[in-house]
Amino acid sequence: MFTGLIEIQGTVTSVRETGNGISLSLKPMSEYELQLGDSVAVNGVCLTVTKHNGDISFDVSPETMKSTNLGELKNSDSVNLERALRLSDRLGGHIVSGHVDNVGSIKEIRKTGDYTFYRFNAPGDILKYVVKKGSIAIDGISLTIVDVDSVSFSVAIIPHTLTATNIGQKRVGDRVNLEVDIIGKYVEKLLDRSDTGSNLMGLLKEKGFVND
Repeated sequence: MFTGLIEIQGTVTSVRETGNGISLSLKPMSEYELQLGDSVAVNGVCLTVTKHNGDISFDVSPETMKSTNLGELKNSDSVNLERALRLSDRLGGHIVSGHVDNVGSIKEIRKTGDYTFYRFNAPGDILKYVVKKGSIAIDGISLTIVDVDSVSFSVAIIPHTLTATNIGQKRVGDRVNLEVDIIGKYVEKLLDRSDTGSNLMGLLKEKGFVND
């Protein structure tokens, strides 16, 4: 589990095809304590450290390639890194699993005063969980949603986040990994009317609180 608070950026040093997947190697911007087998969110994608000899290496499966933007990485690209949450850590962002739901794209970048507003196009299976003032992880960054419409949503980025993460290097049209707040998924499951025997709506209906 992660918080969406990026610890450090890394630079891609190697992308090597391995069957249908890739072996991805990164160099952290500064010293970064890791061990083999550790879980690290790379642009919001939970990966396992397979090598650590100055550079950090990860194996990226075909499924992960298909559902995230990691397959588009190339040498010298910057990525966001966050180690898995420890039980003693503060949860400063929100609960992030590192399991990306889908990929969106940057529709607009607009600077207003000290803030930079980004608008992202996103598919419907993402937008149904996106609510104003709610949380979302964009390339692993925990952000608060400013507004949402039928095809897109926006966030406001403070100057610190622009420099501490890779979002300040993004351009209109770039694709980003999106992970919605998992709480919304659990609520949806509980309220699912299609399985009346094992969910909250089914129980309410059985007790006479809900009509067909």
